[in-house]
Amino acid sequence: MEQTTCFHCGDNCDTTTIAFDDKNFCCNGCKTVYEIFSENDLTCYYDLQASPGTIPEEIEGKYDFLSQENIIEKLTEFDDGNTQIATLFIPHIHCSSCIWILENLNKLNPNITSSQVNFGKKTVRITYKTKNYSLKETVLLLSSIGYEPYISLDDFKTGQQNVNRTLIYKLGIAGFAFGNVMFLSFPEYFEVGEFWLEQYKHLFRWLMFAFSIPVVFYAGRDYFVSAFKGLRSKLLNIDVPIALGIAVLFIRSTVEIAFDLGSGFFDSLTGLIFFLLLGKFFQQKTYTFLSFERDYKSYFPIAVTKINSEGNETPIQVYDIEQGDRLLIRNEELIPVDGILINGKARIDYSFVTGESETVSKISGDKLFAGGKQTSGVIEMEAIKSVEQSYLTQLWSNDVFSKNKEDGFTTLTNTISKRFTIIVLSIAVIATIFWLFVNPSKAMNVFTAVLIIACPCAIALSAPFTFGNLLRIFGKLKFYVKNASVIEQLASINTIIFDKTGTITSNKNSTANYDGIALSTSEELLLKNTLRGSNHPLSRTLYDILDEHNIIPLHHFEEHLGQGIEASHDDTHIKIGSASFVGTEASSVLNTTVHISTNNQYKGKFTFYNSYRKGLSKLFNNLKKQFDLVILSGDNEGELDNLKKLLPSKTKLIFNQKPDDKLEYIKYHQTEGAKVLMVGDGLNDAGALAQSNVGIAISENVNVFSPACDAILDATKFNQLYHFIKASKQAITIIKWSFVLSFIYNIIGLYFAVTGQLAPVVAAILMPLSSISIVIFTTIVTNIIGRKLSKS
Repeated sequence: MEQTTCFHCGDNCDTTTIAFDDKNFCCNGCKTVYEIFSENDLTCYYDLQASPGTIPEEIEGKYDFLSQENIIEKLTEFDDGNTQIATLFIPHIHCSSCIWILENLNKLNPNITSSQVNFGKKTVRITYKTKNYSLKETVLLLSSIGYEPYISLDDFKTGQQNVNRTLIYKLGIAGFAFGNVMFLSFPEYFEVGEFWLEQYKHLFRWLMFAFSIPVVFYAGRDYFVSAFKGLRSKLLNIDVPIALGIAVLFIRSTVEIAFDLGSGFFDSLTGLIFFLLLGKFFQQKTYTFLSFERDYKSYFPIAVTKINSEGNETPIQVYDIEQGDRLLIRNEELIPVDGILINGKARIDYSFVTGESETVSKISGDKLFAGGKQTSGVIEMEAIKSVEQSYLTQLWSNDVFSKNKEDGFTTLTNTISKRFTIIVLSIAVIATIFWLFVNPSKAMNVFTAVLIIACPCAIALSAPFTFGNLLRIFGKLKFYVKNASVIEQLASINTIIFDKTGTITSNKNSTANYDGIALSTSEELLLKNTLRGSNHPLSRTLYDILDEHNIIPLHHFEEHLGQGIEASHDDTHIKIGSASFVGTEASSVLNTTVHISTNNQYKGKFTFYNSYRKGLSKLFNNLKKQFDLVILSGDNEGELDNLKKLLPSKTKLIFNQKPDDKLEYIKYHQTEGAKVLMVGDGLNDAGALAQSNVGIAISENVNVFSPACDAILDATKFNQLYHFIKASKQAITIIKWSFVLSFIYNIIGLYFAVTGQLAPVVAAILMPLSSISIVIFTTIVTNIIGRKLSKS
């Protein structure tokens, strides 16, 4: 089939491609991006809103089935009545231009709030408002701009999971051609002079040329495309020297056989591409083998409360939830699975899912979706799906819910690769010029060998494999890190800020004494049920201390972060929290206290005697050697003397801090150059966790998960925090040593290449071996770190 080159992305495309403005484009995405940037504004793009494309009647009728509710329910992963989310398989996703168009669907129709492309799976996840828009209209819009989705209720998942075997095909073609070219080159190798070989020598050479064409223009095409896109974007990526070496070898070899100057280097050319692809294949296999075991279980150490058949409440791990389980969801908890509301007044905040902060009211019998946060007391629900089937598993790793925190080390890696490429090109040019004067026959071999042996692929691999393996190790040790960049940020911190209650104190061993007017039975009942709906550490502690009481429905519940909670049942209204919140004066005795009033009458207070976490003093003494330490607490100074005895002398102790105060404290010190690690309980500290360079939420057995945090640390591993930070710093050291090993390898290889002692085909074998050796090195060393961590 005749092929042309796409003007925008440089890919080859057939004659059915789009022609526009005397130029050819391989897809609608490329054409639209060209229109936008050629006009230098968005006018032509917004013109599409009125008529994004003509929809043939047969296409429109084809999707009539998308108006049926039962089918919509199967194809959508979220539906709260106002917003739906659907993931559609788009086989026509072709390049970065397609991604750009599909992620800007909101500009084509304002009812679409967001769209995210998974290029590897060729899917787009679309969030849209259902008041004036539907799934059918979404599909028709995609079809009108050239991205008709593949929808089959039976084969929908299969369509998304097709294995891409392109690399295997390319490797097969390159290997087949390499073997045949080597066979045809034997007479040239041994300089055999028989008559019949001399007669057919030119035929053999042109056959080698023919075998090389599919290798260069199909098997090696990705290197040229990547290099072209990089140069067009004024970037020098690692494929530039490879593409240049392939091009030089092919052109030189073609010229030699065309003018009968020699047999060329077709054996080296096909061997080079074959071994490059073989290295890429083994790298992919190695990467798959080291899959880091990061499924949804790695992200959710948190638990949820299960209500058994006898009415007892017990915490269970989120991923142990099964269909039919009855769950208790407290105030500010995320709903972990899709389910049906059984009891309670639900006010659900789906902002984690939809981006809309408006809460949605639900009544008994309504469907609840995973990812929503209950904001008005306690509710009971029945799970209708397991966690892996619900939307929550995508939340934490979704970049929509994370702030942009600089990925400095990755930038360093890219910078090194860029400078390395410039140095390599310079060495190749200088060495070639030298050999052109000394021994022209070696010049081309030297040029290609330098370009291949010095490819910085090993440098690019060291960081992802080191961080990735460490993510797996951390997860096994109950330290659940969001992504690799968090490990890098953790290695660079110089200040650590701790919350007190629920962070350095343990809720399980705390005790409390009551001082005040005795509570009536109805007041004790209301107190217990009000505490039942809160996730604050003091609320959970007091709830566990109080005697068992029957469960009663609350007519009103509201939690005021940093102040307290209030609720009502029948004619009784209760407030629980700080002295000012319940309307009394603070005591002169500085202890951690929770005050109570009913119907605006002050009753008394519970005084807490905290139990600090095991190994707290040792942890702080280890940390003080390298970091500035701060305790930033919302409580009063009642624990000041105890903390001074437990903690190092240079630890800053700051009390009476509201959630906003903590956030502003971190922000100010960041402007002064501090790189802050915030360790908190994940509820009152959500803002501080988000503002810090790294936010770690301590988790016991309550579901206060928030995408604001960067990592979740199991409370039983709190005393291992120093070792986790130390391991992160060691990971940076491993990467630096990987760079050193790669540089040593390249210096040795360059010596043999520049001096003309290294054939290009040998260089092509050594290059992928260097990459694999870096992977092995980083894996072994990080595993050693992991073993030390597990013993510490």
